[in-house]
Amino acid sequence: MSDSSLPPVRLLSEAQLARDALAAPLLSRAARLARWAGPATRVGAGGELVEEQLPEAAEVLGLTGDDAAAFASEAWRVAVDTGLVEVVDEEEGTVGAGEDLAVLTSGAPQDVLGVWLGALDTVLADASVPDLDDLVEAMDESGEIDLSSLDWDPEAEAEFLDGVLGNLYLLTVGEDTAGEVPVPLPALAASMIVPDDMGEPTDDVLEQVSDAMMRLDDQFRLLEPIGLVDFQPVDEALMADADEEPAAPVDDTDIARYGVVRLTPLGLYGLRARLAEAGFDAPAVGDLADKGADTLLDGTSGFPPAAAQAEIEQWLARRAVLPAAEELLSAARGGDAGAPLRRLHCQQALSLVGAEAEPALRAVLDDPELGGLARVWLSENGATDVPPPSEDLVFWLTIDTVAAQLAAEGNSDELQALVEGLAQQHSGFFDTAWRVGHPATPDVLEAMGRLHPDKKIAKEARKAAFKARSQQAG
Repeated sequence: MSDSSLPPVRLLSEAQLARDALAAPLLSRAARLARWAGPATRVGAGGELVEEQLPEAAEVLGLTGDDAAAFASEAWRVAVDTGLVEVVDEEEGTVGAGEDLAVLTSGAPQDVLGVWLGALDTVLADASVPDLDDLVEAMDESGEIDLSSLDWDPEAEAEFLDGVLGNLYLLTVGEDTAGEVPVPLPALAASMIVPDDMGEPTDDVLEQVSDAMMRLDDQFRLLEPIGLVDFQPVDEALMADADEEPAAPVDDTDIARYGVVRLTPLGLYGLRARLAEAGFDAPAVGDLADKGADTLLDGTSGFPPAAAQAEIEQWLARRAVLPAAEELLSAARGGDAGAPLRRLHCQQALSLVGAEAEPALRAVLDDPELGGLARVWLSENGATDVPPPSEDLVFWLTIDTVAAQLAAEGNSDELQALVEGLAQQHSGFFDTAWRVGHPATPDVLEAMGRLHPDKKIAKEARKAAFKARSQQAG
């Protein structure tokens, strides 16, 4: 992620997120072990539970099987790292309940989430470490691990995982259906490996993608128990030898067989917190609810439609209708480059309020910048005796609307359709439009000349843009 500004994320309430954190299997296990630990519990020099006590810890957690001791050890490490357990005497290896253990039962939601974020840090660090079998193979006779033989760069591994999670975050928050559609593991791996300007990936690149996909399969298996993701692992049949017959018929077109992953609501919260800590602008819907209307209108300018509406709804919910409408209208004034988009967002915000706002709209009917949107609002809300707009106001509002659409969407198909409609509905449109005293008039007419498919009309628009620019310069 090269851009330091990210799309807004819609988060659950802290209370709901805290409940999800407490329900995460790994944090729940860590808390159970912290409550189990007593005077007889012993740890090693690094705070790890001594090997002979791992079976009892696994039994406390209800774990069985070959991996039970490993899972218990992982839960204990999280308990120590998050302060649920504290080492009392390093020489004796004794432990006691940590201060943060009480947070899980009586702390505020924000404090519970703080403990969970600590657990997430531990798990992310573990996910960047090579497989245990690889570590054993790299161990020499003295018990030291030869990192050079692993072809493992700790910083590079951490950066790779951070990059993958950053891309997953962008894929999740960048859509109005955020988090509802799982991301295929091959696509996520390719987002880190395949260059943006590469057409058909080479065999070497495809092999790198395959290797990265298998690394991610291992890593997401570790990250799921902390509640960060919902994960469907790679189908084991895909990793079988080519000459082995599959146990059951398989569908080679089923992309889910290659692994799919989805950020949970708790995962969105966690990654947003980490991104913000790393210096990214990672806004959340609701951040602007206690800010002024000017900040609201400017701040939502880059939001997707659903996120912008949700932000505005939260802002309005904290205010009485009439004062809110007056503040929005005041913030929408201006001749700067961002003003047309502010007025568009103001109009969208006012569409969410009722008849109590009418006095505020009537008060700006004669305002050259706001009179147009006031008439639109009053008419749409069934108001009577709304004065008809002058031709000058109609053209000013038209330029303002196109300028706002340009700022919001660029050269979109919708804007091209609007441009074509304006030129078709108003004969002599450009003869009048270049005289409009709006700061954006030259830019709007240039855009119309660029967007209109009819060469003759496009030329008229460009000539009108030249006249408008000359008029403003003179």
